[in-house]
Amino acid sequence: METLVFALLNGVIYGLLLFMLSSGLTLIFSMMGVLNFAHASFYMLGAYFAYTVMGISNFWIALILAPILVGGIGMVVERYGLRQVHARGHVAELLFTFGLAYLIDEVVKIIWGRTAVDYQVPAALDFPLFTLYGAQYPAYRIFILVVAIFMLVALWYLLKKTRAGLIIQAALSHPHMVGHLGHNVPAIFMAVFGAGCALAALAGVIGGNYFITDPAMAVQMGPIVFVVVVVGGLGSLEGAFIAAMLIGLLQTSAISINASLADIFGFLGLSPDSEVGEITIASMGPMLPFLLLVVVLMVRPRGLMGDREV
Repeated sequence: METLVFALLNGVIYGLLLFMLSSGLTLIFSMMGVLNFAHASFYMLGAYFAYTVMGISNFWIALILAPILVGGIGMVVERYGLRQVHARGHVAELLFTFGLAYLIDEVVKIIWGRTAVDYQVPAALDFPLFTLYGAQYPAYRIFILVVAIFMLVALWYLLKKTRAGLIIQAALSHPHMVGHLGHNVPAIFMAVFGAGCALAALAGVIGGNYFITDPAMAVQMGPIVFVVVVVGGLGSLEGAFIAAMLIGLLQTSAISINASLADIFGFLGLSPDSEVGEITIASMGPMLPFLLLVVVLMVRPRGLMGDREV
């Protein structure tokens, strides 16, 4: 029971962090039809900017300032880079964002070095919040939960209940009509791209000290983000949320299972001394999201809640 409770708690928190990171990519794709390969690099920038701001100020200012700075960089990238190649089609956009990801990675290595930086949990949140089954649960993990839920509610309210959200959704399906009504559609696209990058940076601010802040963090999180977006359905925020929670729970649950394939499939004659039989469920945790991706694409190419086929 103890293992199950902690697996659920950690799975929900990891899933919400994945959604926070993938929601920006989903928002950008739903508005602009652009799969931004550099999205995880903006996540990394958020963590490094927060680390730098914390060095001269505190975590709370970094929590606000880092996403704003990264969002501003995203707007500049869209205005002077992505917008110029948008007319040349999706291949040019993919190549542009792919090159941008490498450029950001190299800039990070030049400025902050190739090794991990000492980006730590703020002292105000570095304490056990409660004790469960004799184990102390960190307050910072619950803080991640609160921030992610607040972001989810705020994003839903913005898109569904405000005039700005209605304009954004209208620009998605009828951009020319929105333009004829007097709205600056290119400026809307620029703002949405910047907002998507800011959401990735926010995930980096609160996830950089939860995991490790180093130049490899974008490469580690990038594939998982695209798995979330594709499994949930391209352009669907609701699908991204369901997929993120599913993958978070799937990975954390697998890591907590102390069993091998021989223990599960022994009735089929699989020997515990064989190479396959010795494989543990915990060691298969990192590959489970990609296995889920393959199954979903075979059964439902549009994803769980998407309306566009991959």
